[in-house]
Amino acid sequence: MRDTKPVFATAKPNGADALIERANRRLAVPEALTSLDELDVLYDDKIAALWTFMRPTGRPSFTPPMLGDFERWQDLIGRNFGPEKLPLRYLLLGSRAPGVFCFGGDLELFAQLIRRGDRDGLRHYGYRCVRILERNIRALDLPLITIGLVQGQALGGGFEALLSFDFIIAERSATFGLPEIMFGLFPGMGAHAILTRKLGSAMADRLILSNETWSAEQMYDLGIVDVLVEDGQGVEAAREFMVKSERRHPGLVAAKKATRISAPTPLAELCQIVDLWADAALDLSPSDLKLMQRLASAQSRLADRSRAA
Repeated sequence: MRDTKPVFATAKPNGADALIERANRRLAVPEALTSLDELDVLYDDKIAALWTFMRPTGRPSFTPPMLGDFERWQDLIGRNFGPEKLPLRYLLLGSRAPGVFCFGGDLELFAQLIRRGDRDGLRHYGYRCVRILERNIRALDLPLITIGLVQGQALGGGFEALLSFDFIIAERSATFGLPEIMFGLFPGMGAHAILTRKLGSAMADRLILSNETWSAEQMYDLGIVDVLVEDGQGVEAAREFMVKSERRHPGLVAAKKATRISAPTPLAELCQIVDLWADAALDLSPSDLKLMQRLASAQSRLADRSRAA
């Protein structure tokens, strides 16, 4: 059967041909990708970039519906973009939640599962997270650069998710933290594996176990944040980064592949850490659970105030 998928020439057309090709590219973007419930997705055909912004309906965390959107997002990108398909050179993730990139794991769900003693439920949630994260680390096996854009707080799993991107751009007021230790737990969806590889075990432990809040400037000094910009300039800085990276794009893609070869992050390792996390979660005391729920409530109130402002 003849392949009916759109194929785009590698040469850059001019004039009317360029306008026709750009129109074809926009039409080729699957409607399902731009119709996700909690992700806003926009394809920029000029620079072959997919801009994605989380748009949570409730607390800005990785709830099951949000995870479902991310799974569909990755599947649709993998099926429709890449060589001999719709061109994609940059994949960006930011957030529409005012003052928040992401609070991370669904603490309210965790508390319910822990009270039921549901280890399988905790593991299932964690496995979904790390499968998404590991696929993003691999850039969906496409020749593209992934970019995380931080405008606000990136906590817990939100911080872990950012670590899976090739480059992180942060506005100066952005903050980062791994608060899980405050209620007797640890970040189980990638922090140990990625931070140890990036910073070494001593510095990784400091970030994971200290319960400190880290500024964007501190993260820049550590090499976690790659581009630091003033507040309100994040989107423009991301666009400028893409434009300036055009000539070196093949080298950047190859360099990131080399990094993944020299310091791989196997899915099996991430899942093994999730198992440890699930076991630790089931050992939490009633007072730890109360603290977890108080934190979830505080995050919900903050999100509600931000939306009302």
